[in-house]
Amino acid sequence: MYAGAAIAVGLFGHATPAGVAWLRCLGAAVVLLAWRRPPRAAWRGRRLLLAIVFGVVTAGMNVLFYEAIARLPLGTAVAVEFAGPVVVAALGSRTLRDVLAVLLVAAGVVAIADVRLAGSFWGVAFALGAAAAWAGYILLGKRVAADGDGIDSLAIGFAAGTLVLSPLASGTGEVWSSPRLLLLGIGVGVLSTVVPYALDQVVLRRVGKARFAVLLALLPVTAGVLGFLLLGQVPSLPEALGTLAVVAGVAVRSRDTPARPGPEPPG
Repeated sequence: MYAGAAIAVGLFGHATPAGVAWLRCLGAAVVLLAWRRPPRAAWRGRRLLLAIVFGVVTAGMNVLFYEAIARLPLGTAVAVEFAGPVVVAALGSRTLRDVLAVLLVAAGVVAIADVRLAGSFWGVAFALGAAAAWAGYILLGKRVAADGDGIDSLAIGFAAGTLVLSPLASGTGEVWSSPRLLLLGIGVGVLSTVVPYALDQVVLRRVGKARFAVLLALLPVTAGVLGFLLLGQVPSLPEALGTLAVVAGVAVRSRDTPARPGPEPPG
């Protein structure tokens, strides 16, 4: 997922961040539709409407996330974005562990934001917007999974998201004149969306949701490591401590109620 995000950062010199996010959406839609070939039942009624809303919210989350990582280090943006799903999970009950989880995440986000607000107010704002969209993704994702094949709905949703956000294609002009850049743009959709979702299905069949949710706590660390290795982004001490606080908050909340955590995002 974040290897794809690192490639996306490399494309920002040739297309706008929102344009790269649209290319990711397009690439995911093309590959998922060709792979899944959703049946007719998936294109009708309430299931279709839910898939469209789910896809548009998810695509919007990607746009906000890419605008954030255009202004913030990858690991920092992911740590701030993680506030969304943790708060949604913690608000599902009122145990002491939930309160501790929210406090840890809040402290981590504040530590990161305190460093970054002066230099990149909009970077933090976009990351918080992506966090809110991620929360919406989790709530909608649960309903999509309950209504039928989630990957079929994802394919339809990304097709809808590609159409709804098509005005963002105006920011991809240079990409279309270079087969290499276009391939990279489509590849971001495969790496950051198609592969993670396929792996989700494999993992969730083999481990419980509680263990899966604990594994999600590795995402900010993974993003930070890849940001360092692929982009040369070195976090400051407050950013590193803030990221660890977010990871701790996710881990604390995850061990409490195994049925609550949502699916992994296309971040």
